[in-house]
Amino acid sequence: MKFRKKPVIIDAEQFTSENKDRAFNFISCNRYADFENGEPILRIETLEGEMTARLGDWIIRGVKGEFYPCKPDIFESTYEKV
Repeated sequence: MKFRKKPVIIDAEQFTSENKDRAFNFISCNRYADFENGEPILRIETLEGEMTARLGDWIIRGVKGEFYPCKPDIFESTYEKV
């Protein structure tokens, strides 16, 4: 059997050095900012546990309001701008 993902529109913000404050405010709860090797990171409490977003990652709000990070290459192959 084969299946196709249902089309879903999501909200997302990319975590960049220019956009880090906006990305931080986007997730508004269940997160905290930190530094790792001198680079800013976001630690996000997800349904699967704590995950780390690094510069360049996308922060996605899922269909149930949950947040999680996504690597840019996966984001670009999975989503398109609407």
